[in-house]
Amino acid sequence: MLAGIEQSAEGIVTCLDETRHGLEDGQLVTFNEIQGMTELNGCEPRRVKVLGPYTFSIGDTSSLSAYVRGGLFQQVKEPSRVAFASFRDALQAPEFLFSDFAKFDRPAQLHVGFQALHAFSAAHDGKLPRPGNDEDAAEVLRLANEINDKCEQKAELDAELLKKLSYQATGDLSPMVAVFGGLVAQEVLKACTGKFMPINNFMYFDALECLPIGFEPSEADLAPIGSRYDGQIAVFGRKFQEQIANYREFLVGSGAIGCEMLKNWAMMGIASGPKGVIHITDMDTIEKSNLNRQFLFRSSDVGKLKSETAAAAVVKMNPDIDGKIVTHQDRVGNDTESVYNDAFFMALDGVTNALDNVEARQYMDRRCMFYRKPLLESGTLGTKGNTQVVVPYLTETYSASRDPPEASIPMCTLKNFPNAIEHTIQWARDLFAGLFTQPAENVNAYLSTPNYVQTALEQSNESSKIETLTSIRDCLVTDKPLAFDDCIAWARRRFEELYNNTIRQLLFNFPKDTITSSGQPFWSPPKRAPDAIVFDPSNDIHVDFVVAAANLYAFNFGLKGSRDRDYIKAAAAAATVPEFAPKSGVKIQVNENENNNAEADVESGELDELIASMPDPSSFAGVRLSPADFEKDDDSNFHIDFVTAASNLRATNYGITVADRSRTKKIAGKIIPAIATTTSLVTGLVCLELYKVIGAGSGDNTRKIDDYKNGFVNLALPFFAFSEPIAPLKQKFAGRDVSDWDSVDIEKDITLQEFIDYFANEFKLEVSMISSGVTLLYSPMLAKKKAEARKAMKMSEVVVEVSKKEIPEHVKWITLVVCCYDEDDEDVDAPEVRIRVRD
Repeated sequence: MLAGIEQSAEGIVTCLDETRHGLEDGQLVTFNEIQGMTELNGCEPRRVKVLGPYTFSIGDTSSLSAYVRGGLFQQVKEPSRVAFASFRDALQAPEFLFSDFAKFDRPAQLHVGFQALHAFSAAHDGKLPRPGNDEDAAEVLRLANEINDKCEQKAELDAELLKKLSYQATGDLSPMVAVFGGLVAQEVLKACTGKFMPINNFMYFDALECLPIGFEPSEADLAPIGSRYDGQIAVFGRKFQEQIANYREFLVGSGAIGCEMLKNWAMMGIASGPKGVIHITDMDTIEKSNLNRQFLFRSSDVGKLKSETAAAAVVKMNPDIDGKIVTHQDRVGNDTESVYNDAFFMALDGVTNALDNVEARQYMDRRCMFYRKPLLESGTLGTKGNTQVVVPYLTETYSASRDPPEASIPMCTLKNFPNAIEHTIQWARDLFAGLFTQPAENVNAYLSTPNYVQTALEQSNESSKIETLTSIRDCLVTDKPLAFDDCIAWARRRFEELYNNTIRQLLFNFPKDTITSSGQPFWSPPKRAPDAIVFDPSNDIHVDFVVAAANLYAFNFGLKGSRDRDYIKAAAAAATVPEFAPKSGVKIQVNENENNNAEADVESGELDELIASMPDPSSFAGVRLSPADFEKDDDSNFHIDFVTAASNLRATNYGITVADRSRTKKIAGKIIPAIATTTSLVTGLVCLELYKVIGAGSGDNTRKIDDYKNGFVNLALPFFAFSEPIAPLKQKFAGRDVSDWDSVDIEKDITLQEFIDYFANEFKLEVSMISSGVTLLYSPMLAKKKAEARKAMKMSEVVVEVSKKEIPEHVKWITLVVCCYDEDDEDVDAPEVRIRVRD
């Protein structure tokens, strides 16, 4: 949003300081909704020169009208025409897209190496070098040197690198196929659509660090054995294939990433051995909207459990894992720790997340840290993707680095001063719950809960009590429909209330010419002055609102709805709408930090009168309403129809450009863009890290942190970056370096006094405070008598005594946070303390 435009040779544009403009020099912008300098509205795109985070220049505006107020700028994407060298010329003078700057010299060598492989194949009737064969490898090296000598840009060849290229030439790894499959598919889409920037010439990608440390395979170990895994054996050998087959992994989530992950694991042969197992959990069922990117599911699977359906699909792909997949439908969290307990985690080799929310990711991170299990993490957003590998003691945990919280919309903006379509969509989404979900739930609770009114009176403020009880009375008495026509009339009255009466009241409080105490117009950006809407039966958006609202209200009461627009239009036009006049004394919150005392709007005695007017629940025996639980993927339920109409009407009130149904659905349903190409590539990268984790977990304990790779990709740019994970932050404790991975483990349930003595004798530290979760167990402020009583109790007894909760049967260890200080009275940060309370 704009704050001002100079009428000058430079034409300096100033944006509101709420959001940086994010432009770069040379980009194009156009404008709309400007008052005053109207020549810029819908103008030909103007090229910008960035002057600061909130200012930019658009060139001469001196001949234009003077700027008054308001306006928006929008960046205009400028097409680029890209030309490429021919394949013949590019071979001689290649351009490279670098994927890993730690391997800056690799692309040039692999460019020569792959040409050498083609030359070898041409000389041997289409055959590639044999796995582990030194004679073939020597020929590949010779061919590479000959090709390199003829190149305009000569590379410095590494004989060992080319030897590995020859050894692996017949290899076929599912993760690498997934990486290049996603990459190439996106390049095809770019060629078809002209959207996003294509790769210029060549991209070479290798993951040689996946090979076991000190790997010196024999030709016999790499030779094919007639199995479906021969392509993998040609790279890693038979011994490593056995380790893969006997791996025990937990996959959390079987959505887009989960499906791809499971497919890759089936192709790799994960859990195909006698000791191997894959656990999958996902509580969701398959929805129609999942089918465009969750490729293990088909139309006939809609409504089925994701975990069970995904498992059955991959067993068909690889019967070797039949009976090796255990499916769960329990959400991971504190309430399911009896399911995913000590025995469950201790039987695992590792965990892979395929989750769509940060909270669950952080929970699994804590569990992996507790049980010291490696964790593979990933995520996608459109063409963007990232991967992270978490290895006990070697890397930081997932939760050690956090993204900034998402910006929330201030409540006063939502309720009274929207300035963007996102605000009106969120308002409409909240309105849906306030009209069709919460009132029905309140009614059901009122009719089924003894002394419900008394419970409602315990709510925080008078306004909340009145709102709850009013919604119940209206549903059961005032606005109870007997037929669908009553629902239409109700919807028409809601239209008048929301889009006419409320706006008139707002403008009564703050007329359009209101001046603030600072002398500025009240209706200055980002505020938009609204206009009330008069219901018009010929306006499609007006009718859309009434159709959707009437049908949803009918659903609440179990009445049959209708899609006959002409009938509904006529009934709405004929409905009686109460007269409205704005009132004085109505308070409207203007600022988020303003203490808007809702009690002020409540007249004396209003609550008592409302309670007296409540109907007797016994007169509604057997009556229950049907709350409408918001579901974005059912096009027949009127949910998105209502939100779209409600949002666009409010946008019309405030002069905001309306949004179509598709965009409304994306925002209201909080749909995260996901495409199969990115999912494929990211999953492939995760599985390459899994090779390393499997090797490390099978006795290969010499891996260093730089053997692992965290990945960051954007297929649109295109951009690839790989970096080594961050090492865990360490601190000194008892003369040694410790991190979040370390803990003080006490193998038996000791008394509080023994615990204090243990720290004094073992670490020369005095305990000052002990807590378990949110429960404070011991501190210097504790009364002497109470402290002495607790010191004689076992630690488990202290936890039960103070928290007033029994320790669940499945819990074998209690975890404590301890504050202590040393002999110099210096505070010392102690690692987490774990005490075994059960065998």
